[in-house]
Amino acid sequence: MSEDPDARTANNAAATTEGDRLVTFRDLFAIREYRALYLSLVTNWVGDYLARAAITVLVYEESKSVLLSAAAFAVTFLPWVIGGTLLSALAERYPYRRVLITADLYRMVLIALLLIPHTPIPVMLLIVFLASLGTPPTQAARSALQPLVVGRDKLPIAVATNATSVQAAQVFGYLAGAALATAISPQVALVIDVITFAVSAALILTVVKVRPAARSRAQRTHLLRESGEGFRLVFGSATLRAIAIMVFVLTMFAIVPEGLAAAWAAEGSPDPATRGLNQGLIMAAGPIGFVVGGLLINRLAGPVMRDRLVRPLAVLSALALVPALASPPAPIVAVLVAISGIAQGGVVPTLNGKFVLILPHGYRARAYGVMQTGIQFSQFAAVMVTGLLADHYVLPVVVGLWSLGGTVALLYLAHRWPQAATFTAAEAVASAGAAAAPVSPAVRPTSLADAPPARPSVRP
Repeated sequence: MSEDPDARTANNAAATTEGDRLVTFRDLFAIREYRALYLSLVTNWVGDYLARAAITVLVYEESKSVLLSAAAFAVTFLPWVIGGTLLSALAERYPYRRVLITADLYRMVLIALLLIPHTPIPVMLLIVFLASLGTPPTQAARSALQPLVVGRDKLPIAVATNATSVQAAQVFGYLAGAALATAISPQVALVIDVITFAVSAALILTVVKVRPAARSRAQRTHLLRESGEGFRLVFGSATLRAIAIMVFVLTMFAIVPEGLAAAWAAEGSPDPATRGLNQGLIMAAGPIGFVVGGLLINRLAGPVMRDRLVRPLAVLSALALVPALASPPAPIVAVLVAISGIAQGGVVPTLNGKFVLILPHGYRARAYGVMQTGIQFSQFAAVMVTGLLADHYVLPVVVGLWSLGGTVALLYLAHRWPQAATFTAAEAVASAGAAAAPVSPAVRPTSLADAPPARPSVRP
């Protein structure tokens, strides 16, 4: 998984508080700039998931290799793995608006190259990798720009809205991409992806205001040093470090069904139509579950209860996939993946909210880059390792044993979970700092690391 850091301090998914007044979706979408950012986000992700599903189908059909199919899925993680923090740091050197527009146009051109007939698979994968280099600065810039657009009080509901919408876009993209690739042509999905980048760039260009970069030329140092400051912030703070560890472990085990879905569906059915449906079900079940879990937990549970549910839901996210050991049919696999998604949807917004509310301005893009680098590396490693194993062993057994290992790891992290008061104190420190004065990007804040000691583990 995943998507932008989330913040959620409201009593339900539909509203939070702004001073003494209730903040609603209407208040949020009344902000014109936010509407543009939101539409840009959704169109981007729909196109990306369409293309991702289509490319995995294409590669598996031509190679009949689970490993190569998994590699086609995992290659989009590589930019984060090899340079995500550096690319994210770039987002703070230039105005966020410019970064978003440039990255959209860059990716639009490269994805259009995939439409050239008879492109060899290695070249196709290289193009997908190069296009994915635009993702880290885009996501980091959007994440850092959002608090400036909506304000701190509306930030929780804004990021929660984004998280749910991205999951819905993922559901639609996976189902439509798999269906288009098997029933018509993968190129149709790629054309749609190209169009979404053009639409996104146009929205940002025409609606989002020009703002100065987070770091002026005088404040810039070496890019590696700036990137290192992001690592020091995340791993030097007990609370942020805790969040990071839980996120990395949780995503490492949650992503596997999506990454192996094309091969899993193909091994279970020789009929192309059924195979495409099964792939779409497996890939979309997690996002569907995420949306359902997020709505249920945030509707039925208050902030205190959501904090208490972090540990059991984190463990359930991996435990739900252990029955794959029995090699169930694709519809049952989809149900198991959906249960895992429900658990993730219940826990992720809570963890994301804690992370975002602790971060100071001037570090958001870099901290986001650190988290996304860890998440993408975890997902990349998980998909590649399980894909390699599934080339030699029975695929469902590989997934089941992998999930069993994840259950054990998450049980350990749940045992070490810190007290809620630790996160509350860290959020209070960040809020007081934001109210007192803007944080200078040239100075690393020490107050976060000085928050009361705890044993952290959470997720953006």
